[in-house]
Amino acid sequence: MNRREFIVTGIAGLSGLAISSEPARNQSPNTPLPPARFQLGIVTYNIAATWDLPTILRVCRSVGLSAVELRTTHAHGVEPDLPPAKRAEVRKQFADSGIVFWGSGTVCEFHSPDLSVVRRNTEICKRFVDLVADLGGKGVKVRPNALPKEVPIEKTLEQIGKALRECGKSAADRGIEIWLEVHGPGTSHPPHIRTIMEHCGASNVGITWNSNQSDIKDGSVREYFELLRPWLKSCHINELYSNYPWRELFGLLRQCGYDRYTLAEIPGMPDVASGERLLRYYKALWQELVR
Repeated sequence: MNRREFIVTGIAGLSGLAISSEPARNQSPNTPLPPARFQLGIVTYNIAATWDLPTILRVCRSVGLSAVELRTTHAHGVEPDLPPAKRAEVRKQFADSGIVFWGSGTVCEFHSPDLSVVRRNTEICKRFVDLVADLGGKGVKVRPNALPKEVPIEKTLEQIGKALRECGKSAADRGIEIWLEVHGPGTSHPPHIRTIMEHCGASNVGITWNSNQSDIKDGSVREYFELLRPWLKSCHINELYSNYPWRELFGLLRQCGYDRYTLAEIPGMPDVASGERLLRYYKALWQELVR
């Protein structure tokens, strides 16, 4: 990032801060919110996609980030094919760093009309469950990614829910959660996510709130947040200078006692030093919007 780009980004961040400065809707200005119990972490898609694990942990420690969700296929190489000795090494690296290994961000998805594809993704998910358990993590992030046109919507939502139930059963045996990301064309519609979760019915399966523009209704995220709040287990956040109602979202997280992580899922930078600098500014914006 050159000087001009950095200044433009900073101005955009300040502008977004002004846009997002309203209190949580329906919250009286005189009613204090409870203290925030959640912390800031990152998803390694895309900010740290090219960093190895020691670099990720060093930057997080330097910036003061608390947790990491490791995205599959990226340079850190933390994948289900890791042998036991390597798994023990990764677990020790996290423990020594003081950074929480939150879980694995997978691309497992269960919407395909081809049930062999669904079965393959289910088995891959179970392998990630074993990986996360061995590394001392909390959960495995999966996603819906489409509503096939040739299949009734309700049938697809039910199919996803049943696949999640199977994944959840295997995960429960290892003390792990499954997190369905609010994701995908059509499937990211919060009422569809709720239907999926109702078909699933497993207590260790929940959602990753994904901070999509489609969460917003009449300028607010409250309605859809409350719709999905019973299943809230993780949270992705993105560009804090956007017109998403960040202060409202963080207020809602405070109101419901969310005590986990908000994980920055933001574009990467050309080098590690620039990425670390960006994350410092990102954290400063986050702290302002959360307070």
